[in-house]
Formats: sequence, C-alpha cells, structure tokens
Amino acid sequence: MVARSIPVVLSIAGSDSGGGAGIQADLKAFAAAGVHGATAVTAITAQSTVGVVDVEPVSTAMIEAQVEAVAGDLGVDAVKIGMLGDVATIEAVTRALERLPAGTPVVHDPVMIAESGARLLAADAVQALVEQIVSRAMVITPNLMEARALLGDEAPDDGEALVRALHGLGPGHVVVTGGHRHEATDLFFDGATLTSLPGERHLQGAAHGSGCTHSSTLAAHLSLGAPPLEAARAARAAAGAAVARGLRELGKGSGPVDVLGLTATGSPRPSSRSASPPLP
Repeated sequence: MVARSIPVVLSIAGSDSGGGAGIQADLKAFAAAGVHGATAVTAITAQSTVGVVDVEPVSTAMIEAQVEAVAGDLGVDAVKIGMLGDVATIEAVTRALERLPAGTPVVHDPVMIAESGARLLAADAVQALVEQIVSRAMVITPNLMEARALLGDEAPDDGEALVRALHGLGPGHVVVTGGHRHEATDLFFDGATLTSLPGERHLQGAAHGSGCTHSSTLAAHLSLGAPPLEAARAARAAAGAAVARGLRELGKGSGPVDVLGLTATGSPRPSSRSASPPLP
C-alpha cells in the first residue's frame, strides 16, 4: 500500500437523514480534525431534530463488505463505532474488526438512546455489545445514561466508581462525557489515574450530534498519533465548541452541533428557511 500523509478513520455507525448525528456528524468531525473519513453504514434512520421516525438495519453482509472495501483500498488508521442496533449487527462488526490490522485503535460511542428518547439498541443486545465491542475498544465514550445502561442494575452513582466499573468491562480507557452530568466535566480513566476534563455548559447552544462529534474527534486524534488522554482533551474541546456554535435555527427540536464553524464563516445567511433562492 502506498504511504499516505493523511490518516483514514472509519466510522461504523448509523445514518441520520437530518444530517445532525451518526455518520454525517462523524464525517464533519473527521474533516474538522484534518483526517479522511470513510464509512460503513449499519442502519438507515428516518430522523430529524425532533426524533427518530423509523430505523432500517443494513444487512450484515453489506456491513462487512463496506469495511472490507475501505480497509482493502484506503487502509484504516482508526475506527469509530456508533449505532449498532442488534446482536446480528454487533456480530458482523466484530468479524469485520478481526480482519483489520492488530492494534488498530477503536473508539466506541455506545449509542443506545437518541436525544429524543428513541431506543437505538435492542434490549437483548446490551450483553453482546459489552462482550464483543466494549471489551475490545481502546476507548469508550458513553454519556451518563449510556454508562448506567452498560452496567445495568449494579451501576454505581456518577463519579469515580462509575468509570472504574466501566473499565472493569474490558476497554483500555473510559471517558464518561459531561453533557448529562451535574457538572459539564468529562471523566477520563486509564485503569490507574482518573483525570477530570472540565468545560463550560453551553445552555444557549445546540447539542444534536455532540456525542458523535466527541467520539469521532477522539478517534481522529488517535489516528494522528495522539495518546488517549491528549485525544480526549481535544475531543472535549471540539465538542464543546461545536455545541456553543450549534445551529439552533435548524429544525424544530435540538439543532445540530456546528463542528465546522459554519456560524463563524461570515457568509450571508437567509433570514427565513422558507425564502426562495435568488434567480440566476
């Protein structure tokens, strides 16, 4: 394979038709971090800022074929895994990961429940997710609700006990993101040291896709050679800035984050979404 200067990061995740989360958010975060993004779509969602209307899983054969096509041609320097949906999808992704070079960094954002409350992971798939994906990841990045769902009824309260319990499931590093915690502080744990990654809470921003943006940025920085803690710091900063710039005027629900700085470009913006474009 020809040597390349730009890393390739593969997103294995669902598609958000509204463009705010899922692979759409991942590709934007990859671009913002300066890496090339590739995708293996696990599910197609009919989704907007308001909620998830419908979900259609992609066949397991197609999921594996997508990963093989990317790996065989472009190569893969890091993987971000998002929505998997069910046991069959988890097993397909596991098979695909086993065919990647040993040591390829894997970041898993355990997407289980959408911001709107829609369930995106089958209840009977949690154990398979823990055993086959969480346990092999270099870094997992659950929010508080996802962390408790992974641990089940025995989940500790928010804090050090929670990240230690998650680390006990097998991943190399754990980041519990701060969006749903009392303080907007990410907790990073490497098995020995707990590090707080503080940040501001942007109540006037928009947060749809913030978890995807965080985990994708983290994977991108791993592909660029950053150690996990440094990558987690960069991800916290990028996700926070993207929420602060969030596109609140888009959609009727929680608007999408703005990781590309669209609100800072200074380009003219229409005063109304219903306005007609100018004639040529």
